Amino acid sequence: MMRTTLTVFFKEVLDNFRDRRTLASALLMGPIFGPVLFAFVINLSVERSLEDQESTLELPIIGQEFAPNLVAFLRSKNIDAVDGPEDLAAAMEAVKSGVHDIVLIIPEEFGEQLADTIPAKVELVSDQANTDADRDARRARSALLSYNQLLAGTRVIARGINPRALQPLNIDEVDVSTPSGRSALLLGMMSYFFVFAALMGGMYLAIDTTAGERERGSLEPLLSLPVTRDQLILGKIAATCLFMALSLTLSLLAFYVSLGFMPLEKLGMTPNFGPGVVLAALAIFLPFILVGAALMTLVASFTKSYREAQTWLSVVLIAPTMPILIVSILTLRPRLEFMFIPSLSQHLLLVDMVKNEPVNALHVTISVVSTLILGILLTWVCARLYRREGLLG
Repeated sequence: MMRTTLTVFFKEVLDNFRDRRTLASALLMGPIFGPVLFAFVINLSVERSLEDQESTLELPIIGQEFAPNLVAFLRSKNIDAVDGPEDLAAAMEAVKSGVHDIVLIIPEEFGEQLADTIPAKVELVSDQANTDADRDARRARSALLSYNQLLAGTRVIARGINPRALQPLNIDEVDVSTPSGRSALLLGMMSYFFVFAALMGGMYLAIDTTAGERERGSLEPLLSLPVTRDQLILGKIAATCLFMALSLTLSLLAFYVSLGFMPLEKLGMTPNFGPGVVLAALAIFLPFILVGAALMTLVASFTKSYREAQTWLSVVLIAPTMPILIVSILTLRPRLEFMFIPSLSQHLLLVDMVKNEPVNALHVTISVVSTLILGILLTWVCARLYRREGLLG
């Protein structure tokens, strides 16, 4: 039986290698495009954030002549004052139309109010729906708050009061996070790409060996050969597993290489994703490959055409990634019951490895065993359904 199954396995593998376009889509676009795009977006975000902190912000100010000290203070914060619109209405219109991102308005009575120790009013006009404008507004607002604290401290000192009297609490935050732990906040979604890449690597083969053969009319001659249907389906699932494993490996290697080009150290992050973690991640995700291959083969075997199979399997691609998205949004920590859920258990174990935290051996055992059991069960169901008389449509 094993020899016949291997014959079917090699036949499906060779057939899939002959379809170069499909092979390129499964083994290049899925596993490599995601990590490259992820690295590009992270690089762009980090570089832009650092540039915004270091660059000079030109702040349009109405009435800057009424607060020369404030303008000088803003200049010390790398914020240069430029001429603004005529009045509040013009400033609001300029921000709405995108002429200016933010506008600071200083009223004429600003100096008198400060002299009379009355809270002096200033207005910062911005569009919080504009992310660029909101970033500049936060920077300007932070500088204004610093000036506010400086004036408050100066006033209490002038009255012979220790400024510390205004700070009854001295809050000292103790951060126990590590550079590796902080990197998980940014890289926690890697497992989403790994699951998606693995499924993409085997999807086309799962479709071609079921709905594709039925649509081409090659399934009936194949069933007439002296091969049991169990051997056929096991060989097909094994071939699908092989290409899923190749796709997963490429995705892991692509992320390993891409992380070398991400300036995460500038953000105080050091991801623990070396060769050892890559191999461990591959071992942890391997049981999920059997689940994905059997599930896709099972769903595709019920369809009558290649296009119909693609429609249904697009849903299958999304289903295993949903638990990962939910847990990532809720930032849930690994728990024993989560280890029984395929894809989610692998995700949580990978996050712990990226954080460089000790991985619970019990969690690993439950994840591997439960996922393998589910994969074997789905394979058995595929074999049972492959014996039905309505298989040829």
